[in-house]
Amino acid sequence: MLMRYAHPKLQFNHTLPYGAIVHEGGVQFVIFSRSATEMRLLLYDRVEDTEPSDVIHFERKTDRWGDIWSIFESGLAKGQLYHFQADGPHDPERGQWFDGNCRLIDPYAKALAGEFQPQTDGVIRPPKCVVIDDTFDWEGDRHLRLDYSETIIYEMHVRGFTMNGNSGVKHPGTYLGVIEKIPYLKSLGITAVELMPIHEFPIRDILGQVPEQVNYWGYDSMAFFSPHRGYAAGNEPGCQVREFKQMVKALHQAGIEVILDVVFNHTCEGNERGPILSFKGLENRVYYILENSGSRYANYSGCGNTVNGNHPIVREMIFHCLRHWVHNYHIDGFR
Repeated sequence: MLMRYAHPKLQFNHTLPYGAIVHEGGVQFVIFSRSATEMRLLLYDRVEDTEPSDVIHFERKTDRWGDIWSIFESGLAKGQLYHFQADGPHDPERGQWFDGNCRLIDPYAKALAGEFQPQTDGVIRPPKCVVIDDTFDWEGDRHLRLDYSETIIYEMHVRGFTMNGNSGVKHPGTYLGVIEKIPYLKSLGITAVELMPIHEFPIRDILGQVPEQVNYWGYDSMAFFSPHRGYAAGNEPGCQVREFKQMVKALHQAGIEVILDVVFNHTCEGNERGPILSFKGLENRVYYILENSGSRYANYSGCGNTVNGNHPIVREMIFHCLRHWVHNYHIDGFR
């Protein structure tokens, strides 16, 4: 495994926007962490790889700007697979959960690829983040802006809508399958579909196994900026981004708006007994509401944790996320 430091002459020093941003000649990686003492970028060549092909260390003097870590890597492009890794205080009694061995999902990741991989050394290996280029030919598509008095909403589960064989589609249980059923939707007289959660959520458990009780509904977000990979017809990393946009464009062409059911009140990281997958390993005391001096998670959601929407960093993330779905996916509204 190659370990190296980024060359300072190639540093763009962009501190916003967050996430992995494609530039000419490379990719900028930007992430927030106030308490981290070290930050690393793990790069992978293939989805099935269990170990990174390259580990890039952020330099504190040149790659940290206040609470934001930012690094530019030349030669990288869309499709690159990555995780973050952060060192910092590990003091669960005070709400600090840093673990330098954990592979962390970028909170601003625009797509994930693969599954949790089996653990052979106690290290959780979550799905990998994918660098995405937002370019897409919308062919002039715009938001329909139908009046509420004319709106008839059809609530839909993307997978369940076409998964059964009697749906008669070539791509059952997928975004492309929804496109095939547009004539049926039109026959119902509806003017909008409200999609049940399509933000990324776990398919397999942290051991890489299919759980006895499968998370069918998707109310267990793992990456708010990413469309769920399990509803894609293709297999290449990031294909769910293109297929989701194709679905929205086709629905708009048929005069049907697209509304997303969003779940910003909790994540799949659970409580103090849950895994460290993303927010918990980057700045737990910011992203979650904590109790008992930080040793316990406030569970107002009933799902183990509660996202701290009171904090400006978290509010900013939610606003960025909503704008992301409106601007990059032409989503018409949210529930």
